[in-house]
Amino acid sequence: MGTEEQTENGGGVATASDSLTVTDNRTGKTYEVPIEDGTIRATALRSIKVNEEDFGVMAYDPAFMNTASCRSAITYLDGEAGVLEYRGYRIEQLAEHSTYLEVAYLLVHGELPNQKQLDEWTDEITMHTFVHENVKSFIQGFRYDAHPMGMLLASVGRSRRSIRTPTGSTIPRRATCRSSG
Repeated sequence: MGTEEQTENGGGVATASDSLTVTDNRTGKTYEVPIEDGTIRATALRSIKVNEEDFGVMAYDPAFMNTASCRSAITYLDGEAGVLEYRGYRIEQLAEHSTYLEVAYLLVHGELPNQKQLDEWTDEITMHTFVHENVKSFIQGFRYDAHPMGMLLASVGRSRRSIRTPTGSTIPRRATCRSSG
């Protein structure tokens, strides 16, 4: 619980604290809400109730103007200052001086790759970008004016049959119901 000093003019000066004290003027009750990383959890406000049947106070933040949706070790965003960083690198610096695969490596591994790491990463990614010939011929079977989303949906469903497990066998198909008769 935080402490407060009285100044000569009667105003309070907050000292270091890890909580927020909220007084409900409807009931006169005082609540301590924990502060973590400069934020409070909206669900902590639910304990502020007029009576036991009350749902509790809800937070309303139209357009998420003052809402943190997550805590991230990868991304830092300050919209008012126009700052976007990935793993401590400003997005402008990455866009000007790094390739797509270098940034992907940074996001996954936490640091920009050296040349050897980049070469290995590029080979690994390249091996996973090949499309099986069966899938290519399946896509070529669509009419020229077929809708791309329908083609994608059907192709992904079809490609599942071409995926091999670590043991080398294809992924088993699910059992189908057959009518007797």
